[in-house]
Amino acid sequence: MGKGDKRTKRGKIFAGSYGKYRMNPKKIRAKKKAKSTKNSETEATES
Repeated sequence: MGKGDKRTKRGKIFAGSYGKYRMNPKKIRAKKKAKSTKNSETEATES
């Protein structure tokens, strides 16, 4: 477990790849945006 292990965050940073343990910044933004729109939809229906 370390830089050579591609399953860990440190390994992904070293390899320059993304995945479950090191999300791509674009996917993080998309996920947050989807979550915020979902929350606003539920708030609108509850009112």
